[in-house]
Amino acid sequence: MQSTLVDAGPLIALFDKSDGYHERAVSFLKGGQGSLITTWPVITEVSHMLDFSIKTQINFLKWINRGGLQIFELEFYHLIRIIELSEKFTDVPMDLADASLIVASEANDITNIASVDSDFYVYRDIRNKYLVNVFI
Repeated sequence: MQSTLVDAGPLIALFDKSDGYHERAVSFLKGGQGSLITTWPVITEVSHMLDFSIKTQINFLKWINRGGLQIFELEFYHLIRIIELSEKFTDVPMDLADASLIVASEANDITNIASVDSDFYVYRDIRNKYLVNVFI
């Protein structure tokens, strides 16, 4: 099965029942999209946005620990690419979490992403290709 990168939006929605994308996130997860991969900057962003409930934050982390997500490990040498992407897309702008997902895409040749953001219709990877948003 094909791997899919996951941005913060669907993960927040999955754990926040009041989120407008909650039902879509549940359906997406039940749809068995293969391996779901994210990065530590995305996990940090999700945890921050779930700060309305420490219990929800812990549930999110436990879900990851049970295998809900794989985590792409950013290395020091990825920093130069993150800087390049951030400089290239200053008009969007590209944040650290988004740049880390593009780096993960390039490193693992992943073409699918799950996101609620339209930014990924603008961002291109090193091959000058867009990621395919399979969430919305």
